[in-house]
Amino acid sequence: MSSTRTVLVIGGGAAGNAVTILLRRAGLSVDLVEAKDDWNATAGSGITLQGNALRVLRELGVWEQVAASGFAFDSVGITAPDGTVLHAQDDLRTGGDDLPATVGMQRPRLQRILIEAVRASGASVRLGTTAEILDQGPEGVRVRLSDGSERRYDLVIAADGLGSATRAAIGITDKPEPTGMAIWRVAAPRPAGVTRTDLAYGGPAYIAGYCPTSETTLYAYVVEAHRDRDSLPPESYADEMRRLTRHYGGFWPEITEHITDPAKVNYTWFDRMLVEGAWHRGRVVLVGDAAHCCPPTLAQGAALSLEDAWVLAQVLTASDAWDDALLQAYYERRITRVRPVVEASVQIGRWQLDGDRDADVPGLMARTMPLLGELP
Repeated sequence: MSSTRTVLVIGGGAAGNAVTILLRRAGLSVDLVEAKDDWNATAGSGITLQGNALRVLRELGVWEQVAASGFAFDSVGITAPDGTVLHAQDDLRTGGDDLPATVGMQRPRLQRILIEAVRASGASVRLGTTAEILDQGPEGVRVRLSDGSERRYDLVIAADGLGSATRAAIGITDKPEPTGMAIWRVAAPRPAGVTRTDLAYGGPAYIAGYCPTSETTLYAYVVEAHRDRDSLPPESYADEMRRLTRHYGGFWPEITEHITDPAKVNYTWFDRMLVEGAWHRGRVVLVGDAAHCCPPTLAQGAALSLEDAWVLAQVLTASDAWDDALLQAYYERRITRVRPVVEASVQIGRWQLDGDRDADVPGLMARTMPLLGELP
């Protein structure tokens, strides 16, 4: 492939960072623009990374930093609201037997690791910068940046997230839709006995869970029916989350003691979106949340985004013909994997909202998760 090929990546989240690292490793010229000045380096509480996400992080060359920064475990517990452990089971190692089933880590730490890898790759990075697609044709895509500069690229990769302005600009009309659920999240100190994810179903919320994110930290979350966000002023967030978590036993009283700063509590609706048919128009192509999103009921959001980046980098670096057929092949390779995860993630939440006592959550998970053990 010609070393003169140029790529613009719009968005510096997991997918954008990952595809930048991989394309730079292949010798392509890559510019990355990110709208936020801080590159999202402090946003979020925690993240659950299953084996298929760890496999991509190893391919990016950052697995050792992730392993040193996070907390690895291989099982999940199901508890009653009072904290009684009802069942514990081994998790499937979807990244292979040489990787843990799961690593929990602080989301800002993962972002900083990826930022360092992007910087080390030699990519050009512009923060506090947005991009507008002006036109495109056989010679590439003409883009204007928010600093007023214009440039033509051979390919533009839209990694600008759930509310992707690029997706809308190229005529893809899909938008995220709320599923009816919402989640409260907070980072807190890790009680010594928390060595895996435990999930409590029932009580005042649909799910109350936590995940260790380092030797000293965890993130805790509570899932409920979504509420009007305008009725929830940010200064009330800690009080609202405590109101829910104080009804849970086990490790929850110790965790709840630390839910005091509303600025550290995050409240987010669950959304669902899956772009069907194609993830590109001309030489502008979507990755990650710009193409699909789902509730975190299977903890696969970041994993699917990282896989998108890996697969797109593979198809781009294996061909000189960056045409419709190539980008459609990328879509077809991904959609057969992404669709069942999105649908299963939404279905699990729907069963809970409907109070379906015949719901076969274990069976649905048993059918879905083994697919992720295969290479994407």
